[in-house]
Amino acid sequence: MKRLTLLGMVLLLSFHISAQTSNVVLFTENGERFTAILNGIRQNDKPETNVKITGLSAEFYKLKVIFESTALGEKNFNMAIELGKENTYVIKKNNKGEFVLRFMGSVPLAEAPRNTPAQSTVVYHANPVAQPVEGTMSSQTVTTTTTTQGASTGDPEAVSLNMGMNVDGVGGNISINVSGMDGTMQQTGTTTVTHTQTTTTTTNVTGMNTPPPPPAPVVYLPGYNGPVGCPIPMSPQDFDDLKQTVSSKSFEETKFTISKQVLQDRCMLVSQVKQMMLIFTFEQTRLDFAKFAYDRTYDIGNYFKVNDAFTFESSIEDLNEYIDARR
Repeated sequence: MKRLTLLGMVLLLSFHISAQTSNVVLFTENGERFTAILNGIRQNDKPETNVKITGLSAEFYKLKVIFESTALGEKNFNMAIELGKENTYVIKKNNKGEFVLRFMGSVPLAEAPRNTPAQSTVVYHANPVAQPVEGTMSSQTVTTTTTTQGASTGDPEAVSLNMGMNVDGVGGNISINVSGMDGTMQQTGTTTVTHTQTTTTTTNVTGMNTPPPPPAPVVYLPGYNGPVGCPIPMSPQDFDDLKQTVSSKSFEETKFTISKQVLQDRCMLVSQVKQMMLIFTFEQTRLDFAKFAYDRTYDIGNYFKVNDAFTFESSIEDLNEYIDARR
């Protein structure tokens, strides 16, 4: 009975956690304005120095920061958040002058401070926001003027016909004179007939242009939902060929050199990185390879698993310091 009760409490707690959302606050240490892109979707409409994003439901996001100043460019980060809390990160420069993302802390949502006028708050956009498209309006006015003048009595009939046309400010005249017709005609005065035609065309003045939904991502590691460090990991066949080539060499330095050459523009899984590390004999070579492979790993959120390939705790600490400096 106690086991069933405990199991029920665990399931209830798991459901409660999965249903929670969280906030994230991003701000720059020196007031640089930026736009936040989460998982490829723009969040704030204009560059700000302090942005709060609410309604987040995942634990890991790919963050791109695009600075308003073109001289600062843009920067990519992997961001982890705690569900049910407001997580705060600062964007600052490290000792090398590079922008890094540093975790400042988190508080339960109920204890989160209120928004300030200097802070821009947006609800997380999971899909691109539709942008309004301004339409066009055009009009055309055509004016036709006909003027008829008569001749004096006793003269052969003379008829003068003048026609004027004006289209949107561009006009012209046509004059026709006819004489020598039989009979007499007495006509005085002038008769003017004006016809005006206006055509108006209106095209989609306030329509909305909704972009197509993004294609579904390809899953290379089933069940993994963490940050991604590179696009497409090596196939099992290609990785087996790499291991066989490296293992066939006698010298440690040669193995390491070949590994770097092959993996310069390749991507691996953490499980593949760990297998490669175990090919090397010396602890220092394993550490050097783990550092080299970090930026070339797909499931980068699982990188802690390569620690099993080390013999000494100092190697684990060295690798962690290297990774912290890369963030």
